[in-house]
Amino acid sequence: MKKSALASLALSSLLAVAVLAGCGTGNQPGTAQQPAGQDSAGQAAGGGKKLVMATSADYKPYEFHDLSSGKDEIVGFDIDIAKYIGKELGYEIEVVDMNFDGLVPALQTKRADFVMAGMTPTPERLQNADFSTIYYDAKNTIVAKKESNLTKPEQLAGKKITVQTGSIQEGAAKELQKTIQGLEIVSLNKTGEIVEEVKTGRVDAAILEDTVAKGYVEANPELQFTTIQSDEVNGSAIAFPKGSPHVEEFNKVIKTMQENGEMDKLINKWFGQ
Repeated sequence: MKKSALASLALSSLLAVAVLAGCGTGNQPGTAQQPAGQDSAGQAAGGGKKLVMATSADYKPYEFHDLSSGKDEIVGFDIDIAKYIGKELGYEIEVVDMNFDGLVPALQTKRADFVMAGMTPTPERLQNADFSTIYYDAKNTIVAKKESNLTKPEQLAGKKITVQTGSIQEGAAKELQKTIQGLEIVSLNKTGEIVEEVKTGRVDAAILEDTVAKGYVEANPELQFTTIQSDEVNGSAIAFPKGSPHVEEFNKVIKTMQENGEMDKLINKWFGQ
């Protein structure tokens, strides 16, 4: 009986130690992690703060995959701006690549703290996300083969065009569809796929942002692009989850960049303007 009682006491002590260890504040296996988009940013390597930036890295020169160094690296205009802002505010920026139409949902489900992808703050998007001030203005263009003679929206009657799913260009194409008879729209996820459809003749034209169209046309001399004249603003801004505390601090840095010449420097670097 005495031996049994001692054994029971030892077992109880071991269980108590185990329970106390499980109540520690360290990151134990299975512990829920702080989701992106919360007020307190995640911890980066070295104890700093980290923000997750979601993008669609197929939109050169805004963001794209660069393999020139021998490794796959996402670079571009938006990436440089994000890194500059992160450095000024003391955040490490983690870039996550996904399809364009999944970017706003990533904010809503707290899988990202902000989105940079040449995104325009349309009324529809403003219902689901908060936006920074516009940091770069751009225009839409018609991209087509040179021999096609497709340079104006009215010439797209009875034609098939392609745009990026969820983009401002998709919205612009749907508006054109209301007044241009027989206009057929094909929406695709990646810009490279869009340009390839035009090159192969599977579609007659594409609608792309001018800075993006410029790069693809330079790389594909059989193509041309023509600016679509419009009074609407198609500028790019940073998207955040609704109620994000980061909007104001990001706006302050954007304003500083526009005043101290840093934004112009990056525009010249990536757009040659």
